[in-house]
Amino acid sequence: KLRPDVIVNAAAHTAVDKAESEPELAQLLNATSVEAIAKAANETGAWVVHYSTDYVFPGTGDIPWQETDATSPLNVYGKTKLAGEKALQDNCPKHLIFRTSWVYAGKGNNFAKTMLRLAKERQTLSVINDQYGAPTGAELLADCTAHAIRVALNKPEVAGLYHLVAGGTTTWHDYAALVFDEARKAGITLALTELNAVPTSAYPTPASRPGNSRLNTEKFQRNFDLILPQWELGVKRMLTEMFTTTTI
Repeated sequence: KLRPDVIVNAAAHTAVDKAESEPELAQLLNATSVEAIAKAANETGAWVVHYSTDYVFPGTGDIPWQETDATSPLNVYGKTKLAGEKALQDNCPKHLIFRTSWVYAGKGNNFAKTMLRLAKERQTLSVINDQYGAPTGAELLADCTAHAIRVALNKPEVAGLYHLVAGGTTTWHDYAALVFDEARKAGITLALTELNAVPTSAYPTPASRPGNSRLNTEKFQRNFDLILPQWELGVKRMLTEMFTTTTI
């Protein structure tokens, strides 16, 4: 019988728009399964590391959200992720919950790859400029998670809920602009000549998106004695890897 010291749960229903039409599946993956993991972990004394989202907040204002701020999700995805947080908090005291945002990785599909593909095909692109957040690399999350686990195993009082994102703030429009600048510096030819900034309302989606996805990470940095890097560093590193190892 397995008796793990730590369980890291990175599984989730993350198709935000699709969740609106399949709330039962989203609830199963984002909440019900978390409750089962939490109860099993509690019986064996294991820690549970779980990832949540900025989407638990309503996205109002322009001040970075703190862990103690009131939640009010705008969509099914956010509601089920919040339910997952509560299921873990209620059933397993030895937990680390990391709310993060705008996660990307070099492998698989990501925003940068999509933007570059479109920029090679089109002369004009319009990208949303009224949603604010911090692109956060999966590598950063993995490194921070490993560090946090090491700390928690020796210092159990750090258990709890944390905001974990890269430093700084941007919009999808400015994120795209950085991607195009780096591509041109790398000698990649783009058809794009005009990048327009548009509001969220220009692209209606089944699920509402929060405008303010800024997360305050002071608690994480203080408790785990880490300084989180600015978002541009991770994105540029990911882009350099993409430009040198893959055909875009």
